[in-house]
Amino acid sequence: MVTVIPGSDLLTSALNVISQSLQIPVIIFLLAFAVFAVYIIGSLISEYSSHKKVPVKLVRDLIYRIANCEDINDVQGIIKNAPIQHSQKVVLIEIAKSKDLREDTRRALARKLFEEEQDKIEKNLQKTDIVTKIGPTLGLMGTLIPMGPGLAALGSGDVNTLASAIIVAFDTTVVGIGSGAVAYVAGKIRRRWYEQYLSNLDALADTVLDRLKKEDEIRGK
Repeated sequence: MVTVIPGSDLLTSALNVISQSLQIPVIIFLLAFAVFAVYIIGSLISEYSSHKKVPVKLVRDLIYRIANCEDINDVQGIIKNAPIQHSQKVVLIEIAKSKDLREDTRRALARKLFEEEQDKIEKNLQKTDIVTKIGPTLGLMGTLIPMGPGLAALGSGDVNTLASAIIVAFDTTVVGIGSGAVAYVAGKIRRRWYEQYLSNLDALADTVLDRLKKEDEIRGK
């Protein structure tokens, strides 16, 4: 005969209270994630409509124009008229304006501006990454939490309580996995866009820096 330690009942009861008290917060978060998933779809469509796809040929031609321009003052004009993202133009023009700085200082400035662009992108992707990872986890929690009382009710013959628990379990699972899937797809698409964006920016920034270095050599600095 197994002797039940009184303290174990107290611990089990405390664990059950904690588990059941999490059900409402989990459902609230899942509803928030569902709303956020709808927002992600809308923002992704909006971003796609305004997204400028820059072909490799265009970047290559732009690199040649910047590298071979005769007057250093023409670099800013070339960048302003280039069919690239506005945020890229801001960074490149800022680098082009640093022609009076020393070479190592210019490169430090360019690196800092590039890192700021990376930080902006990372912050934008963090939101979808959080939903991708936490959404299914909350869905699993929303599935398991109501099943405890549901199975206990089944033991006493209360089928209606079990049916309600199963409905909540299925609903939370679908919402959790669905919001996570939407965030995952959106994150993958955006990450591909941003990788191309940073790659183009890096290549163009190096070209501007090299053109400024060439100008220094012409001036005999």
